[in-house]
Amino acid sequence: MSFASLHSSTVDTLARFDARTDSDDALRHTVLAFLDAQPDACARANVPGHITASVVILNEARTHVVLTHHPRVGEWLQLGGHCEDEDATLADAALREGLEESGLAEIAVDQDLLTLHTHPITCSLGVPTRHLDLRFRAIAPGSGTPELAISEESNALQWWPVDALPASAEHTTVAHQVRAALARG
Repeated sequence: MSFASLHSSTVDTLARFDARTDSDDALRHTVLAFLDAQPDACARANVPGHITASVVILNEARTHVVLTHHPRVGEWLQLGGHCEDEDATLADAALREGLEESGLAEIAVDQDLLTLHTHPITCSLGVPTRHLDLRFRAIAPGSGTPELAISEESNALQWWPVDALPASAEHTTVAHQVRAALARG
């Protein structure tokens, strides 16, 4: 695979996105314009900003969500991160990130985009940049809350009740993502 195929997949994913609000649709168009202007938009080396892939992982009963306490951000967030050139699609990048960061053996990632968000960050580039984060929903199979294995990319990792997110969660986006994930059934 290559970043060129990932770029194409990202454009296709955004073209299929069912934006539920005017602001989501405006952000979708903004990210599409960024992709049009930045052929390397999916590569983390793209300093003006880059596409990232996140995943909101629910348990099969849809009662709990996996959150990671992010070391750079200092808050509880969904799992996710940078695209890699071996990712065939953006959903594949979200799947890879979800498996790597959760330690789960299996998750089923929806192919349709759940939400999108953009935020400034100083990531592994070491300089201020912007993440254009495309977020997917995943379900962890099995009963209860399968065992997690924390990665070195996290301060902590935990299943949280969907109706009792931690006080130190980035509530503006995490709560929105959980509501959107639950609305899919």
